[in-house]
Amino acid sequence: MSFSEIQKNLGDRAESLLDHQCKTVASDQLHVPGPDWVDRIFSQSDRSISVLRNLQAIFGHGRLANTGYLSILPVDQGIEHTAGASFAPNPIYFDAENIIKLAIEGGCNGVATTLGALGIVARKYAHKIPLILKLNHNELLTYPNKYDQVLFATVKQAHNMGCAAVGATIYFGSPESSRQIVEVSRAFEHAHDLGMATILWCYLRNDAFKTKDKDYNLAADLTGQANHLGTTIQADIVKQKLPEVNGGFKDLNFGKTCDAVYNKLSSDHPIDLTRYQVINQYNGRIGLINSGGASGENDLQDAVSTAVTNKRAGGIGLITGRKAFQKPLDDGIKILNAVQDVYLCKEVTLA
Repeated sequence: MSFSEIQKNLGDRAESLLDHQCKTVASDQLHVPGPDWVDRIFSQSDRSISVLRNLQAIFGHGRLANTGYLSILPVDQGIEHTAGASFAPNPIYFDAENIIKLAIEGGCNGVATTLGALGIVARKYAHKIPLILKLNHNELLTYPNKYDQVLFATVKQAHNMGCAAVGATIYFGSPESSRQIVEVSRAFEHAHDLGMATILWCYLRNDAFKTKDKDYNLAADLTGQANHLGTTIQADIVKQKLPEVNGGFKDLNFGKTCDAVYNKLSSDHPIDLTRYQVINQYNGRIGLINSGGASGENDLQDAVSTAVTNKRAGGIGLITGRKAFQKPLDDGIKILNAVQDVYLCKEVTLA
């Protein structure tokens, strides 16, 4: 996809997203993606040689290999949203092997999915694409439904099947978050000890964060703080939803904040809101990947818009699931490739 095609897909959002200049936090203050990302960022850290090797395996794979950017296919929705809701739109993905095939044919850096899905085909694919084992999940069979991330797998199982990394979710702000922080922190320590990289889904989950007008689970100030906590327990990569609002701390009247967060370090523009997420990750030393979101009517255009926002804000990529696997294979590949084309396009620059 060329720059003109990116502009066309953005439609009436093109000027706002492609011409925006960030006047909050300057791009020269950020650690920006590049071919030397692992060497520049992690070689001076406490990560082991094996972790560096696995990080490089992820950053060195697929269509975005050695750019510093990532395109990851995540498929844990069979547990998180039920298999029927997730795979009935395209039943071939009830077969876990097709998940791996989509990631490979779609040119992804890696594939993140469940213990069962990876384990059933690990010997066939562990040497063909970096595998990322998602350790915990929220399941929807408990009645009434509850929302808690529960460990479904161990770090040792990930290591035994040749995974390059493990992933986990913490529902920051939830009543269960303290337990989840401890569980995931210990799991990430174990993963690093065994030479694997770590990816954290830093999601907010609390009904009290929702008002009749706004959902502050998607607020830049609250998600930025969640990302900051995620970097503290040594996530090597942080996954977060794209921010849609701001002012959670102020409007919900809890925690602590500063006026500068809102009048100097962010604005209402989606790129500025996302940059505030980035700076909470040590000014980008820990890379931000945003989630692609649910499938809808304009998935290609929405995926391109999210990728442009993430890249121009200083993020390192996108993790795109339902928009890709809930469609026929060729259409799913097209969406994954469109996202990757944004990161390969030199005309799409840091804001």
